[in-house]
Amino acid sequence: MAAVIRPQAPAEQQVILHNISWETYERLLREQQDSSSTRLSYDRGVLEIMILSLRHERLKHTLATLVELVATERGIDIEGAGSTTFRRADVARGFEPDACFYFHHAAQMRARDEIDLAVDPAPELVIEIDIASPSLNKLPIFAALGIAEVWRYDGHKLSISVLENGAYREQSESQLLPGITVTDLTQLIQSSRVSTRTAWTGQVRQVARRKPDES
Repeated sequence: MAAVIRPQAPAEQQVILHNISWETYERLLREQQDSSSTRLSYDRGVLEIMILSLRHERLKHTLATLVELVATERGIDIEGAGSTTFRRADVARGFEPDACFYFHHAAQMRARDEIDLAVDPAPELVIEIDIASPSLNKLPIFAALGIAEVWRYDGHKLSISVLENGAYREQSESQLLPGITVTDLTQLIQSSRVSTRTAWTGQVRQVARRKPDES
């Protein structure tokens, strides 16, 4: 078992382990199930363990709140699944998102207390805060599990990737929330760090009310 440990910003640390079996990954998931300070991602023998920082958690909360505000303003039914563990043994991949949402399957998944990707759909939107560099590329994991859209924030800007024919293509705006652009999202994230919560919420609602062709 080879390990690479890369300290990041204070209170955040990334560990990447190689040659990890699926059984070991599942055992670690069980051992960490009560911990909210770590994220595990697994890709065919490579395991990333991320110990989260306060900055990471604040960014996650900001983006999740943003999605909920825009959807509410537009009357779009969504269902959040938080940092639920998603995994499939048949493709030997698994991950714990920073946040995720169901859109088209929101009503179907609202009553579910457990998610099994062997029978249940994957969330349509996954939010990833990736301020650790370098880190495990999770796009192949997301593609294998059928995540339609990924928002990734690297600490400076946000990118939107949409799954097409088994691979991701970057786009300038969301397909799930039409008219919401990478520029909007990046600016709103930056604004969240200097504005009062009330002022920031108003900014998000103003963007949400804008017609898609006005972006």
